[in-house]
Amino acid sequence: MAMPSLSSYWNELEPTVLIVVGFVLFVFPEPATSALGAGLMLLGIGWWFYEWGR
Repeated sequence: MAMPSLSSYWNELEPTVLIVVGFVLFVFPEPATSALGAGLMLLGIGWWFYEWGR
């Protein structure tokens, strides 16, 4: 049985990376980056749930 390639998991990786980058920006102690990070996390979570149902 062949191992699946990275391209088969691309739809799961994109929102996960967005959530991780948003979390890093959220933790950074600047108000503007925290707001941007929170927005990116919300977008990533929404995108992740959208891809989950497909």
